[in-house]
Amino acid sequence: MKTDHRKLNFNAGPATLPDAVLEAANAAIYDYEGSGLSILELPHRGAAFQKIVTECNMLVRELCGLGDDFEICWMQGGGRMQFAMIPMNFLPQNGKAGYIVSGHWAEEAMQNATYYGSVDSICSSKSLHFTELPIVPPNAGSDCAYVHITTNNTIYGTQWHHVPQVNAPLVADMSSDILSASRDYSRYDLFYAVAQKNLGIAGNCLVAIKKEFLARQVRSLPPILDYRAHISENSVLNTANVFAIYASLLMLRWIKARGLTNIESDNKLKSSILYHAIENSAHFAAHVRKIEDRSLMNVCFSATTPEARTLFDEACKEARITGVSGHRSAGGYRVSLYNAVSVDWVRKLVEIIESL
Repeated sequence: MKTDHRKLNFNAGPATLPDAVLEAANAAIYDYEGSGLSILELPHRGAAFQKIVTECNMLVRELCGLGDDFEICWMQGGGRMQFAMIPMNFLPQNGKAGYIVSGHWAEEAMQNATYYGSVDSICSSKSLHFTELPIVPPNAGSDCAYVHITTNNTIYGTQWHHVPQVNAPLVADMSSDILSASRDYSRYDLFYAVAQKNLGIAGNCLVAIKKEFLARQVRSLPPILDYRAHISENSVLNTANVFAIYASLLMLRWIKARGLTNIESDNKLKSSILYHAIENSAHFAAHVRKIEDRSLMNVCFSATTPEARTLFDEACKEARITGVSGHRSAGGYRVSLYNAVSVDWVRKLVEIIESL
């Protein structure tokens, strides 16, 4: 498959995919491993798909360093489904859940929890327009069923580079930075990630749960909304999104082949050279001023003049660069540096910034 026609895609999601993943997916669409069936036709309860799920789970365990104390499942419904399912399963009606509110998605997750119990905004940086991370107070969550955190904030460009200390089970939305760097995943009692950033394509969501936390389910639910049911059916409680899970398998294989150490090194380099170019330009300004709060995945900035914006937009179009517009609620620019974005792509973008 020729890929020289491809644009340099810095979209926040669905994100760019590696050529190797696109080529393998393209071949499987016509014939999955010589089966005579397209991956789009593969039975979700057949042996071939069960093998895909098994390998996905094995690679997640290996790459995240998870032991037998974790269960893994693949679900549909995206992040918003998890916003609702987590309190459905783990927030007692008369209980309370804590939320670390560092951005729009963290706030939306908290709002969903209000349907099932009380919520505590443990800390928030909303008054600062989410341009820095909030300070987590001592003993946070001591009276909570769990504390929820969003590890990376795509809209505003902040990221937690350490795990905050809380006194409750810790639940994390890692949708936009999972497997982008080395991390102690055992510190979390539940973590989830929609796939269209570092794990593949839209329509698929990884959920990993400690068995001890899973045992704390607080209410009886229809099986489709019950984590235990999904786990017991090995992610095929309903008709699974076979192709999306297969795409995640291809991404997991690609991540393993590259190595997390190399991926982390490249991600730090990409963000470093881009932030450096922005900081040293008279035409642009970074949204996040605190260096320690800056995201390695989503670099958000603005042009300082309308003229600079026009020149930058024209140069990006000429260079076949796409996906750099900021989120509609934040404006400016947002360059997403997910794992499949190459260092060379970022250098080409930096050349444009430095030429203005």
